[in-house]
Amino acid sequence: MAFFSSILITGGAGFIGSNFVRYIAGAHPRCGITVLDALTYAGNLENIADLVDSGRVRFFKGNVCDAGAVGGAIAGAEAVFNFAAETHVDRSIDEAGTFIQTDVFGTYTLLRAARDGGVKRFIQISTDEVYGSSEGEGFTEVSPLRPGNPYSASKCGADLMCLAFANTYRLPVVITRSSNNFGPYQHLEKFIPLFITNALEDRDLPLYGDGMHQRDWIHVEDNCRAIETVATKGNPGGLYNIAAGRSQPNLHVAELILKHVGRTKSRIVFIEDRKGHDRMYKMDAGRTRALGWEPRISFEEGMRRTVEWYVGNRGWWERVKSGAFRVYYEQHYKDKLERGTPREH
Repeated sequence: MAFFSSILITGGAGFIGSNFVRYIAGAHPRCGITVLDALTYAGNLENIADLVDSGRVRFFKGNVCDAGAVGGAIAGAEAVFNFAAETHVDRSIDEAGTFIQTDVFGTYTLLRAARDGGVKRFIQISTDEVYGSSEGEGFTEVSPLRPGNPYSASKCGADLMCLAFANTYRLPVVITRSSNNFGPYQHLEKFIPLFITNALEDRDLPLYGDGMHQRDWIHVEDNCRAIETVATKGNPGGLYNIAAGRSQPNLHVAELILKHVGRTKSRIVFIEDRKGHDRMYKMDAGRTRALGWEPRISFEEGMRRTVEWYVGNRGWWERVKSGAFRVYYEQHYKDKLERGTPREH
C-alpha cells in the first residue's frame, strides 16, 4: 500500500506525535497533514509551529472526546493516527479518571468518526505496558494483557475497543505497541528528559527503588518509521510490537546521562519506589521486522543525540519546566528526595 494522500494525526503536538508529524512531512511531502490536539500540559504547539506557520500542517485545537471537534478534523482524511492519550503513570496513580476519559472514550469517539467517514486505515498507537511486567521472556502480540497501573489499563481499554470496531464494523484498524521512546520534544515529566534537564541544572536525579527496573528503549525516530511501515504494510485487525530489543536498567541510563552532561553519580538519589512499578518490559518485535523494518539508531547514539538536543534547546525546556510543572515536581518529588538515599561516587 502506498502512503496516504491525507491523514489526521491526533495528539500531534505531543512528544511522539510531533516527531511523527515532522517525519511524515519530510518523508511524504505531498501528503496533507491535519493535527488535532487539545494542547493540555503535555501538548506544545512549539513542537510543530514552523510546519503550521508555513501551511504544511493544518492544526485544529480540540479534544478527541469532542465529537464535533473530531468530525471537523477528520473530514477528508484517508487515515487516522491516534497518538492522543494521557500517558504518565505517576499521574494516573494520583487521578485515573482523566486517563479513562481520554484514552478509552476519546479513542471510541475517533473510531466512530473513522467508521462513519470511511477512512482507509486507523492506526492506534499503544504501549508495551499493556502486557504488564515481563519475567524475562519477550512478550508477543498474543501474550495476555496484564496492565499494572491505571495508565496501562486505560490503553488496554482503547486497544480492545479498536479490535471490537475491527471485528464488528470491519474498520481497517492496526495497533502498534512500542517500548519506551526517547528523543527530542519529550515532556519533562518523563524519566530521560527529567534526568537530562536536572543534570544540566546540577540538581538531584530522583531514581525509583533500586534503579534496576529495566526498559527496552527505542529512539522516537525508529518508532516513527515503524509506525509508517505498519500503517502501510500491516494486516487490518493486526497487532504489531515495536522494540529495539535491548533492555537497559534505569540506573545505567541515569549514569550515562550524567556522563554525557559531566556530572558525578552522586547526583542520583534513590527514592521510594512507585506503586505498582513494573520490573521489566521486554517484547518480541519479529512481526514488525517481518514487514521490513529494523531499528537504525543504537541506544548510545540515540542518547547522545537526545542530550545534545536538550543542551541546544534550553529555552524550550525551561519554558516547559516553569509554572505548573515546577509545582507538580515539588509536590511529587520534594519529600521523596529528602527521604532518599544518595548514590555514592
